[in-house]
Amino acid sequence: MSTAGADRRRWIALAIVMVASFMDLVDVTIVNIAIPSIQQDTGASFSEIQWVTGGYALAFAIGLITGGRLGDVHGRKRLFLIGITGFTLASALCGLATGPEMLVAMRILQGGTAALMVPQVLSIIHATFPAEERGKVFGMFGAVVGLGAVSGPMIGALLTEWNLLGLEWRPIFLINLPVGIAGLLLGRRFIDESKAEHALKLDLVGVALASLGLLMLIYPLTHGREAGWPLWGYLSMAGSLPVFVLFVVYEKAKTRRDGSPLVELSLFRVKSFAAGICVQLAFGVALGIFFLVWTLYMQVGLGWSPLKAGTTGIPFSIAVSTAAGLSVQKLVPRFGRKVLQAGALVMAAGVLTYIWEANRYGTAITPWQMVLPLVVMGLGMGLIVAPITDAVLSEVPRRHAGSASGLINTVQQVGNALGLGLVSVAFFGAMDDVVAPDARGTAFGGAFVHAMWWVTGVLAAVFLLMFALPRKRAAAGGAGAVADGPVLDGAVLDEAVLDGEVAADASDGANGAPEDRKSALV
Repeated sequence: MSTAGADRRRWIALAIVMVASFMDLVDVTIVNIAIPSIQQDTGASFSEIQWVTGGYALAFAIGLITGGRLGDVHGRKRLFLIGITGFTLASALCGLATGPEMLVAMRILQGGTAALMVPQVLSIIHATFPAEERGKVFGMFGAVVGLGAVSGPMIGALLTEWNLLGLEWRPIFLINLPVGIAGLLLGRRFIDESKAEHALKLDLVGVALASLGLLMLIYPLTHGREAGWPLWGYLSMAGSLPVFVLFVVYEKAKTRRDGSPLVELSLFRVKSFAAGICVQLAFGVALGIFFLVWTLYMQVGLGWSPLKAGTTGIPFSIAVSTAAGLSVQKLVPRFGRKVLQAGALVMAAGVLTYIWEANRYGTAITPWQMVLPLVVMGLGMGLIVAPITDAVLSEVPRRHAGSASGLINTVQQVGNALGLGLVSVAFFGAMDDVVAPDARGTAFGGAFVHAMWWVTGVLAAVFLLMFALPRKRAAAGGAGAVADGPVLDGAVLDEAVLDGEVAADASDGANGAPEDRKSALV
Protein backbone atom coordinates (compact mmCIF):
# COMPACT_ATOMS: atom_id res chain seq x y z
CA MET A 1 0.00 0.00 0.00
CA SER A 2 1.30 3.51 -0.82
CA THR A 3 2.32 5.92 1.93
CA ALA A 4 -0.58 8.19 1.04
CA GLY A 5 -3.01 5.28 1.24
CA ALA A 6 -1.70 4.18 4.62
CA ASP A 7 -1.90 7.74 5.88
CA ARG A 8 -5.51 8.04 4.73
CA ARG A 9 -6.40 4.75 6.45
CA ARG A 10 -5.10 5.82 9.84
CA TRP A 11 -6.92 9.15 9.78
CA ILE A 12 -10.14 7.39 8.87
CA ALA A 13 -9.49 4.94 11.74
CA LEU A 14 -9.01 7.94 14.06
CA ALA A 15 -12.32 9.42 12.94
CA ILE A 16 -14.08 6.11 13.60
CA VAL A 17 -12.87 5.71 17.18
CA MET A 18 -13.54 9.39 17.87
CA VAL A 19 -17.11 9.04 16.70
CA ALA A 20 -17.53 5.94 18.89
CA SER A 21 -16.35 7.87 21.95
CA PHE A 22 -18.62 10.76 20.99
CA MET A 23 -21.56 8.36 20.69
CA ASP A 24 -20.91 6.84 24.11
CA LEU A 25 -20.61 10.25 25.80
CA VAL A 26 -23.62 11.77 24.10
CA ASP A 27 -25.73 8.74 24.98
CA VAL A 28 -25.18 9.37 28.68
CA THR A 29 -25.99 13.09 28.62
CA ILE A 30 -28.91 12.60 26.25
CA VAL A 31 -30.60 10.23 28.68
CA ASN A 32 -30.39 12.66 31.60
CA ILE A 33 -32.39 15.33 29.82
CA ALA A 34 -35.02 12.85 28.57
CA ILE A 35 -35.69 11.13 31.91
CA PRO A 36 -39.01 12.90 32.68
CA SER A 37 -40.29 12.08 29.19
CA ILE A 38 -39.28 8.43 29.65
CA GLN A 39 -41.06 8.27 32.99
CA GLN A 40 -44.24 9.82 31.65
CA ASP A 41 -44.37 7.58 28.59
CA THR A 42 -43.42 4.27 30.21
CA GLY A 43 -44.89 4.74 33.66
CA ALA A 44 -41.52 3.96 35.20
CA SER A 45 -41.17 4.32 38.95
CA PHE A 46 -38.54 6.67 40.32
CA SER A 47 -36.33 3.72 41.32
CA GLU A 48 -36.52 2.40 37.75
CA ILE A 49 -35.55 5.85 36.49
CA GLN A 50 -32.54 5.75 38.79
CA TRP A 51 -31.54 2.42 37.25
CA VAL A 52 -31.89 3.76 33.69
CA THR A 53 -28.89 5.98 34.46
CA GLY A 54 -27.24 4.09 37.33
CA GLY A 55 -27.42 0.69 35.63
CA TYR A 56 -25.40 1.99 32.71
CA ALA A 57 -22.79 3.56 35.00
CA LEU A 58 -22.46 0.44 37.13
CA ALA A 59 -22.11 -1.96 34.18
CA PHE A 60 -19.63 0.38 32.54
CA ALA A 61 -17.56 0.64 35.72
CA ILE A 62 -17.47 -3.09 36.36
CA GLY A 63 -16.49 -3.91 32.79
CA LEU A 64 -13.84 -1.24 32.14
CA ILE A 65 -10.72 -3.06 33.30
CA THR A 66 -11.81 -6.42 31.89
CA GLY A 67 -12.70 -4.75 28.58
CA GLY A 68 -9.20 -3.33 28.34
CA ARG A 69 -7.61 -6.70 29.07
CA LEU A 70 -9.80 -8.49 26.54
CA GLY A 71 -8.59 -6.07 23.88
CA ASP A 72 -4.97 -6.67 24.82
CA VAL A 73 -5.44 -10.46 24.68
CA HIS A 74 -7.76 -10.93 21.72
CA GLY A 75 -7.07 -7.79 19.69
CA ARG A 76 -8.18 -4.20 20.13
CA LYS A 77 -9.86 -4.01 16.74
CA ARG A 78 -11.84 -7.18 17.41
CA LEU A 79 -13.06 -6.00 20.81
CA PHE A 80 -13.83 -2.54 19.48
CA LEU A 81 -16.00 -4.02 16.74
CA ILE A 82 -17.71 -6.38 19.19
CA GLY A 83 -18.29 -3.46 21.54
CA ILE A 84 -19.71 -1.10 18.94
CA THR A 85 -21.95 -3.88 17.58
CA GLY A 86 -23.30 -4.63 21.05
CA PHE A 87 -23.68 -0.94 21.85
CA THR A 88 -25.64 -0.34 18.65
CA LEU A 89 -27.88 -3.35 19.22
CA ALA A 90 -28.50 -2.32 22.84
CA SER A 91 -29.35 1.21 21.66
CA ALA A 92 -31.91 -0.19 19.24
CA LEU A 93 -33.47 -2.32 21.98
CA CYS A 94 -33.55 0.69 24.32
CA GLY A 95 -35.41 2.64 21.65
CA LEU A 96 -37.84 -0.26 21.16
CA ALA A 97 -38.31 -0.98 24.87
CA THR A 98 -41.87 -2.00 25.71
CA GLY A 99 -41.61 -1.06 29.36
CA PRO A 100 -39.27 0.25 32.06
CA GLU A 101 -37.97 -3.21 32.95
CA MET A 102 -36.77 -3.82 29.40
CA LEU A 103 -35.29 -0.33 29.21
CA VAL A 104 -33.29 -0.84 32.41
CA ALA A 105 -32.01 -4.22 31.20
CA MET A 106 -30.95 -2.79 27.85
CA ARG A 107 -29.24 0.18 29.50
CA ILE A 108 -27.20 -2.26 31.58
CA LEU A 109 -26.32 -4.08 28.35
CA GLN A 110 -25.37 -0.74 26.82
CA GLY A 111 -23.01 0.00 29.70
CA GLY A 112 -21.43 -3.44 29.45
CA THR A 113 -20.82 -3.16 25.71
CA ALA A 114 -19.48 0.38 26.11
CA ALA A 115 -16.95 -1.12 28.53
CA LEU A 116 -15.74 -3.33 25.67
CA MET A 117 -15.64 -0.49 23.14
CA VAL A 118 -14.30 2.55 24.97
CA PRO A 119 -11.08 1.11 26.50
CA GLN A 120 -9.82 0.19 23.02
CA VAL A 121 -9.88 3.76 21.74
CA LEU A 122 -6.58 5.03 23.18
CA SER A 123 -4.80 1.76 22.44
CA ILE A 124 -5.92 1.88 18.80
CA ILE A 125 -4.70 5.48 18.53
CA HIS A 126 -1.41 4.53 20.17
CA ALA A 127 -0.90 1.62 17.77
CA THR A 128 -1.85 3.72 14.74
CA PHE A 129 0.11 6.97 15.22
CA PRO A 130 3.81 7.53 15.97
CA ALA A 131 4.79 9.31 19.18
CA GLU A 132 5.57 12.63 17.48
CA GLU A 133 2.01 12.89 16.15
CA ARG A 134 0.10 11.90 19.26
CA GLY A 135 0.02 15.36 20.80
CA LYS A 136 -1.91 16.70 17.82
CA VAL A 137 -4.12 13.61 17.72
CA PHE A 138 -5.08 13.82 21.39
CA GLY A 139 -5.76 17.53 20.99
CA MET A 140 -8.27 16.66 18.27
CA PHE A 141 -9.66 13.85 20.38
CA GLY A 142 -10.14 16.23 23.31
CA ALA A 143 -12.03 18.68 21.12
CA VAL A 144 -14.39 15.95 19.93
CA VAL A 145 -15.03 14.71 23.48
CA GLY A 146 -15.59 18.29 24.65
CA LEU A 147 -18.09 18.79 21.86
CA GLY A 148 -19.92 15.65 22.99
CA ALA A 149 -20.09 16.88 26.58
CA VAL A 150 -21.61 20.21 25.57
CA SER A 151 -23.85 19.03 22.73
CA GLY A 152 -25.29 15.91 24.38
CA PRO A 153 -27.92 17.68 26.50
CA MET A 154 -28.93 19.90 23.59
CA ILE A 155 -29.25 16.96 21.19
CA GLY A 156 -31.33 15.11 23.75
CA ALA A 157 -33.49 18.16 24.38
CA LEU A 158 -34.13 18.76 20.68
CA LEU A 159 -34.89 15.12 19.88
CA THR A 160 -37.30 14.89 22.82
CA GLU A 161 -38.90 18.25 22.07
CA TRP A 162 -39.40 17.48 18.37
CA ASN A 163 -41.14 14.15 19.13
CA LEU A 164 -40.03 12.72 15.78
CA LEU A 165 -42.68 10.47 14.22
CA GLY A 166 -44.50 10.51 17.53
CA LEU A 167 -41.75 8.42 19.11
CA GLU A 168 -41.36 10.70 22.15
CA TRP A 169 -37.97 9.96 23.79
CA ARG A 170 -37.04 6.93 21.69
CA PRO A 171 -34.99 8.78 19.02
CA ILE A 172 -32.33 9.56 21.67
CA PHE A 173 -31.38 5.88 21.44
CA LEU A 174 -32.33 5.14 17.84
CA ILE A 175 -30.00 7.89 16.59
CA ASN A 176 -27.13 5.55 17.49
CA LEU A 177 -28.16 3.01 14.85
CA PRO A 178 -26.85 4.70 11.67
CA VAL A 179 -23.77 5.95 13.52
CA GLY A 180 -22.99 2.53 15.00
CA ILE A 181 -23.57 0.64 11.74
CA ALA A 182 -21.29 3.07 9.87
CA GLY A 183 -18.64 2.70 12.59
CA LEU A 184 -18.82 -1.08 12.38
CA LEU A 185 -18.53 -1.25 8.59
CA LEU A 186 -15.77 1.35 8.34
CA GLY A 187 -13.94 -0.05 11.36
CA ARG A 188 -13.74 -3.48 9.78
CA ARG A 189 -12.03 -1.94 6.78
CA PHE A 190 -9.81 0.78 8.13
CA ILE A 191 -8.74 -0.11 11.69
CA ASP A 192 -5.62 -2.26 11.95
CA GLU A 193 -5.46 -5.05 14.51
CA SER A 194 -3.08 -4.82 17.47
CA LYS A 195 -2.48 -6.72 20.70
CA ALA A 196 -0.36 -6.22 23.81
CA GLU A 197 2.94 -8.06 23.87
CA HIS A 198 2.52 -8.99 27.54
CA ALA A 199 -1.19 -8.89 28.39
CA LEU A 200 -2.39 -9.77 31.86
CA LYS A 201 -4.84 -12.59 32.37
CA LEU A 202 -8.53 -12.07 32.98
CA ASP A 203 -9.88 -12.06 36.54
CA LEU A 204 -13.47 -13.14 36.08
CA VAL A 205 -13.85 -14.26 39.69
CA GLY A 206 -12.76 -10.80 40.81
CA VAL A 207 -15.30 -9.23 38.47
CA ALA A 208 -18.05 -11.49 39.85
CA LEU A 209 -17.23 -10.67 43.48
CA ALA A 210 -16.99 -6.93 42.83
CA SER A 211 -20.28 -6.99 40.90
CA LEU A 212 -22.06 -8.94 43.63
CA GLY A 213 -20.84 -6.61 46.38
CA LEU A 214 -21.84 -3.47 44.49
CA LEU A 215 -25.29 -4.84 43.62
CA MET A 216 -25.89 -5.88 47.24
CA LEU A 217 -25.08 -2.31 48.28
CA ILE A 218 -26.73 -0.23 45.55
CA TYR A 219 -29.89 -2.23 44.80
CA PRO A 220 -31.41 -1.79 48.30
CA LEU A 221 -30.52 1.91 48.28
CA THR A 222 -32.38 2.37 45.02
CA HIS A 223 -35.45 0.24 45.78
CA GLY A 224 -35.60 0.41 49.56
CA ARG A 225 -37.77 3.53 49.83
CA GLU A 226 -40.45 2.27 47.44
CA ALA A 227 -40.46 -1.11 49.22
CA GLY A 228 -40.83 0.53 52.64
CA TRP A 229 -37.22 -0.18 53.70
CA PRO A 230 -37.69 -3.92 54.35
CA LEU A 231 -35.34 -6.04 56.46
CA TRP A 232 -33.82 -7.73 53.41
CA GLY A 233 -32.50 -4.36 52.24
CA TYR A 234 -30.54 -3.77 55.42
CA LEU A 235 -29.28 -7.36 55.39
CA SER A 236 -28.16 -6.99 51.79
CA MET A 237 -26.26 -3.77 52.46
CA ALA A 238 -24.64 -5.27 55.55
CA GLY A 239 -23.81 -8.44 53.59
CA SER A 240 -21.95 -6.44 50.95
CA LEU A 241 -19.12 -5.82 53.45
CA PRO A 242 -18.02 -9.48 53.80
CA VAL A 243 -18.30 -9.83 50.01
CA PHE A 244 -15.86 -6.94 49.57
CA VAL A 245 -13.57 -8.50 52.19
CA LEU A 246 -13.67 -11.77 50.24
CA PHE A 247 -12.86 -9.79 47.09
CA VAL A 248 -9.73 -8.36 48.74
CA VAL A 249 -8.64 -11.78 49.99
CA TYR A 250 -9.11 -13.28 46.53
CA GLU A 251 -7.22 -10.45 44.85
CA LYS A 252 -4.25 -11.02 47.15
CA ALA A 253 -4.28 -14.71 46.27
CA LYS A 254 -4.63 -13.90 42.56
CA THR A 255 -1.62 -11.58 42.78
CA ARG A 256 0.52 -14.32 44.34
CA ARG A 257 -0.67 -16.93 41.84
CA ASP A 258 -0.22 -15.21 38.49
CA GLY A 259 0.28 -11.48 39.08
CA SER A 260 -2.87 -10.41 37.22
CA PRO A 261 -5.53 -9.33 39.73
CA LEU A 262 -8.44 -7.15 38.74
CA VAL A 263 -7.23 -4.56 41.26
CA GLU A 264 -3.55 -4.02 42.05
CA LEU A 265 -3.87 -3.83 45.84
CA SER A 266 -0.27 -2.74 46.35
CA LEU A 267 -1.28 0.66 44.93
CA PHE A 268 -3.16 1.40 48.14
CA ARG A 269 0.13 1.45 50.04
CA VAL A 270 0.71 4.80 48.35
CA LYS A 271 -1.01 7.28 50.67
CA SER A 272 -1.83 9.83 48.00
CA PHE A 273 -3.31 7.17 45.71
CA ALA A 274 -5.48 5.67 48.46
CA ALA A 275 -6.75 9.13 49.41
CA GLY A 276 -7.21 10.01 45.75
CA ILE A 277 -9.37 6.95 45.21
CA CYS A 278 -11.58 8.13 48.07
CA VAL A 279 -11.70 11.59 46.49
CA GLN A 280 -12.79 10.14 43.15
CA LEU A 281 -15.41 7.95 44.81
CA ALA A 282 -16.86 10.84 46.82
CA PHE A 283 -16.74 13.23 43.87
CA GLY A 284 -18.56 10.65 41.75
CA VAL A 285 -21.24 10.37 44.45
CA ALA A 286 -21.74 14.15 44.50
CA LEU A 287 -22.08 14.33 40.72
CA GLY A 288 -24.37 11.30 40.59
CA ILE A 289 -26.76 12.93 43.05
CA PHE A 290 -26.62 16.39 41.47
CA PHE A 291 -27.22 15.64 37.80
CA LEU A 292 -30.25 13.39 38.29
CA VAL A 293 -31.84 15.60 40.95
CA TRP A 294 -31.19 18.72 38.88
CA THR A 295 -33.02 17.24 35.88
CA LEU A 296 -36.00 16.13 37.97
CA TYR A 297 -36.16 19.50 39.72
CA MET A 298 -36.30 21.49 36.49
CA GLN A 299 -38.54 19.28 34.38
CA VAL A 300 -40.83 17.52 36.85
CA GLY A 301 -40.84 20.04 39.69
CA LEU A 302 -40.79 23.31 37.76
CA GLY A 303 -42.48 21.87 34.68
CA TRP A 304 -39.85 23.09 32.23
CA SER A 305 -39.57 21.61 28.76
CA PRO A 306 -36.51 19.49 27.87
CA LEU A 307 -35.23 22.32 25.64
CA LYS A 308 -35.55 24.92 28.39
CA ALA A 309 -33.79 22.62 30.85
CA GLY A 310 -31.07 21.77 28.31
CA THR A 311 -30.25 25.39 27.50
CA THR A 312 -30.14 26.24 31.21
CA GLY A 313 -27.11 23.97 31.57
CA ILE A 314 -25.04 25.67 28.85
CA PRO A 315 -23.36 28.19 31.21
CA PHE A 316 -22.35 25.32 33.47
CA SER A 317 -20.64 23.42 30.63
CA ILE A 318 -18.83 26.54 29.41
CA ALA A 319 -17.61 27.31 32.92
CA VAL A 320 -16.29 23.77 33.41
CA SER A 321 -14.40 23.86 30.12
CA THR A 322 -12.90 27.29 30.78
CA ALA A 323 -11.77 26.52 34.32
CA ALA A 324 -10.39 23.11 33.30
CA GLY A 325 -8.05 24.63 30.73
CA LEU A 326 -6.91 27.33 33.14
CA SER A 327 -6.40 24.79 35.93
CA VAL A 328 -4.13 22.46 33.99
CA GLN A 329 -2.15 25.05 32.04
CA LYS A 330 -1.68 27.83 34.57
CA LEU A 331 -2.80 27.16 38.13
CA VAL A 332 -1.85 23.61 39.13
CA PRO A 333 1.80 23.88 38.00
CA ARG A 334 2.13 26.90 40.31
CA PHE A 335 -0.14 26.16 43.27
CA GLY A 336 -0.47 22.36 43.29
CA ARG A 337 -3.26 20.72 45.30
CA LYS A 338 -4.50 24.08 46.59
CA VAL A 339 -6.18 24.50 43.21
CA LEU A 340 -8.13 21.28 43.64
CA GLN A 341 -9.12 22.22 47.18
CA ALA A 342 -10.20 25.65 45.97
CA GLY A 343 -12.26 23.90 43.33
CA ALA A 344 -14.11 21.87 45.96
CA LEU A 345 -14.82 25.00 48.01
CA VAL A 346 -15.91 27.03 44.97
CA MET A 347 -18.19 24.23 43.80
CA ALA A 348 -19.69 23.98 47.29
CA ALA A 349 -20.21 27.75 47.25
CA GLY A 350 -22.11 27.37 43.97
CA VAL A 351 -24.31 24.67 45.49
CA LEU A 352 -25.01 26.87 48.54
CA THR A 353 -25.92 29.74 46.23
CA TYR A 354 -28.28 27.42 44.40
CA ILE A 355 -29.89 26.46 47.72
CA TRP A 356 -30.37 30.12 48.62
CA GLU A 357 -31.92 30.94 45.25
CA ALA A 358 -34.21 27.89 45.27
CA ASN A 359 -35.48 28.90 48.70
CA ARG A 360 -35.87 32.57 47.79
CA TYR A 361 -37.57 32.28 44.40
CA GLY A 362 -39.40 28.97 44.84
CA THR A 363 -41.31 27.79 41.79
CA ALA A 364 -40.96 31.23 40.17
CA ILE A 365 -37.21 30.78 39.64
CA THR A 366 -36.00 31.42 36.09
CA PRO A 367 -33.09 30.08 34.03
CA TRP A 368 -31.37 33.47 34.26
CA GLN A 369 -31.46 33.31 38.03
CA MET A 370 -29.75 29.91 37.86
CA VAL A 371 -26.82 31.23 35.83
CA LEU A 372 -24.81 32.48 38.83
CA PRO A 373 -24.83 29.26 40.89
CA LEU A 374 -24.29 27.12 37.79
CA VAL A 375 -21.30 29.18 36.64
CA VAL A 376 -19.77 29.10 40.13
CA MET A 377 -20.33 25.35 40.34
CA GLY A 378 -18.89 24.87 36.86
CA LEU A 379 -15.76 26.88 37.68
CA GLY A 380 -15.20 24.81 40.82
CA MET A 381 -15.74 21.54 39.00
CA GLY A 382 -13.39 22.59 36.21
CA LEU A 383 -10.61 23.27 38.72
CA ILE A 384 -10.93 19.67 39.93
CA VAL A 385 -11.72 17.35 37.05
CA ALA A 386 -8.82 18.13 34.72
CA PRO A 387 -5.85 17.75 37.15
CA ILE A 388 -7.26 15.33 39.72
CA THR A 389 -6.13 12.08 38.10
CA ASP A 390 -2.61 13.38 37.55
CA ALA A 391 -2.46 14.43 41.21
CA VAL A 392 -3.64 11.01 42.36
CA LEU A 393 -1.06 9.27 40.13
CA SER A 394 1.87 11.55 40.94
CA GLU A 395 3.42 9.16 43.51
CA VAL A 396 2.39 5.90 41.85
CA PRO A 397 5.29 3.90 40.36
CA ARG A 398 5.40 4.33 36.60
CA ARG A 399 5.04 0.60 35.93
CA HIS A 400 1.58 0.71 37.56
CA ALA A 401 0.33 3.86 35.78
CA GLY A 402 -2.01 2.00 33.46
CA SER A 403 -3.59 -0.14 36.18
CA ALA A 404 -3.92 2.87 38.48
CA SER A 405 -5.59 4.98 35.78
CA GLY A 406 -8.06 2.25 35.01
CA LEU A 407 -8.88 1.84 38.69
CA ILE A 408 -9.37 5.59 39.18
CA ASN A 409 -11.87 5.78 36.34
CA THR A 410 -13.65 2.63 37.53
CA VAL A 411 -13.99 4.00 41.06
CA GLN A 412 -15.47 7.28 39.85
CA GLN A 413 -18.03 5.36 37.78
CA VAL A 414 -18.87 3.32 40.88
CA GLY A 415 -19.24 6.56 42.85
CA ASN A 416 -21.57 7.88 40.18
CA ALA A 417 -23.73 4.74 40.39
CA LEU A 418 -23.73 4.95 44.19
CA GLY A 419 -24.78 8.61 44.03
CA LEU A 420 -27.63 7.74 41.70
CA GLY A 421 -28.73 5.08 44.18
CA LEU A 422 -28.60 7.59 47.05
CA VAL A 423 -31.04 9.87 45.20
CA SER A 424 -33.83 7.76 46.70
CA VAL A 425 -32.69 8.90 50.15
CA ALA A 426 -31.29 12.38 49.50
CA PHE A 427 -34.12 13.54 47.20
CA PHE A 428 -37.16 11.28 47.24
CA GLY A 429 -36.78 10.67 50.98
CA ALA A 430 -37.56 14.36 51.53
CA MET A 431 -40.96 14.07 49.81
CA ASP A 432 -44.21 12.31 50.59
CA ASP A 433 -44.86 9.10 48.70
CA VAL A 434 -47.77 10.73 46.88
CA VAL A 435 -47.58 14.40 45.86
CA ALA A 436 -50.61 16.28 44.57
CA PRO A 437 -50.08 17.84 41.11
CA ASP A 438 -50.62 21.39 42.40
CA ALA A 439 -48.03 20.83 45.16
CA ARG A 440 -45.41 19.18 42.98
CA GLY A 441 -43.35 22.33 42.42
CA THR A 442 -43.06 23.08 46.12
CA ALA A 443 -42.38 19.44 47.02
CA PHE A 444 -39.68 19.00 44.39
CA GLY A 445 -38.13 22.34 45.27
CA GLY A 446 -37.85 21.35 48.92
CA ALA A 447 -36.44 17.94 48.00
CA PHE A 448 -33.93 19.62 45.66
CA VAL A 449 -32.68 21.82 48.50
CA HIS A 450 -32.42 18.75 50.76
CA ALA A 451 -30.38 16.87 48.16
CA MET A 452 -28.11 19.88 47.60
CA TRP A 453 -27.20 19.83 51.29
CA TRP A 454 -26.10 16.24 50.72
CA VAL A 455 -23.97 17.37 47.79
CA THR A 456 -22.46 20.13 49.94
CA GLY A 457 -21.55 17.63 52.64
CA VAL A 458 -19.89 15.29 50.15
CA LEU A 459 -17.91 18.19 48.65
CA ALA A 460 -16.71 19.10 52.15
CA ALA A 461 -15.46 15.52 52.52
CA VAL A 462 -13.73 15.82 49.14
CA PHE A 463 -11.98 18.99 50.34
CA LEU A 464 -10.69 17.29 53.50
CA LEU A 465 -9.53 14.16 51.66
CA MET A 466 -7.50 16.32 49.30
CA PHE A 467 -5.12 17.17 52.15
CA ALA A 468 -3.63 13.69 51.62
CA LEU A 469 -2.76 14.48 48.01
CA PRO A 470 0.79 15.68 47.22
CA ARG A 471 1.28 19.43 47.66
CA LYS A 472 3.03 19.65 44.31
CA ARG A 473 3.46 17.33 41.36
CA ALA A 474 6.36 14.94 41.98
CA ALA A 475 9.59 15.87 40.24
CA ALA A 476 10.41 12.32 39.16
CA GLY A 477 9.61 8.70 39.63
CA GLY A 478 5.84 8.75 39.83
CA ALA A 479 3.48 8.02 37.00
CA GLY A 480 2.18 11.54 37.05
CA ALA A 481 5.70 12.93 36.98
CA VAL A 482 6.73 11.54 33.63
CA ALA A 483 7.05 14.32 31.10
CA ASP A 484 8.20 12.56 27.97
CA GLY A 485 4.75 11.91 26.54
CA PRO A 486 1.34 13.52 26.49
CA VAL A 487 -0.73 12.92 29.57
CA LEU A 488 -4.37 11.94 29.18
CA ASP A 489 -6.49 11.71 32.31
CA GLY A 490 -3.38 11.02 34.30
CA ALA A 491 -1.91 8.20 32.23
CA VAL A 492 1.29 8.77 30.30
CA LEU A 493 0.72 7.64 26.78
CA ASP A 494 3.95 5.89 25.95
CA GLU A 495 4.99 2.30 25.49
CA ALA A 496 5.50 1.69 29.19
CA VAL A 497 1.90 2.61 29.95
CA LEU A 498 -0.17 1.78 26.92
CA ASP A 499 1.37 -1.62 26.44
CA GLY A 500 -0.26 -2.57 29.77
CA GLU A 501 -3.63 -4.18 30.08
CA VAL A 502 -5.77 -1.27 31.17
CA ALA A 503 -3.98 1.87 30.11
CA ALA A 504 -6.70 2.51 27.60
CA ASP A 505 -9.17 2.73 30.45
CA ALA A 506 -7.77 6.19 31.02
CA SER A 507 -9.71 7.28 27.97
CA ASP A 508 -12.90 7.57 29.95
CA GLY A 509 -14.11 9.54 32.90
CA ALA A 510 -17.41 9.81 34.70
CA ASN A 511 -20.52 9.08 32.66
CA GLY A 512 -22.67 10.85 35.03
CA ALA A 513 -20.37 13.84 34.67
CA PRO A 514 -19.33 14.12 31.07
CA GLU A 515 -17.21 17.18 31.71
CA ASP A 516 -14.71 14.91 33.45
CA ARG A 517 -13.78 13.28 30.18
CA LYS A 518 -13.72 16.55 28.33
CA SER A 519 -11.55 18.49 30.75
CA ALA A 520 -9.15 15.59 31.25
CA LEU A 521 -8.19 16.08 27.64
CA VAL A 522 -7.51 19.81 27.83
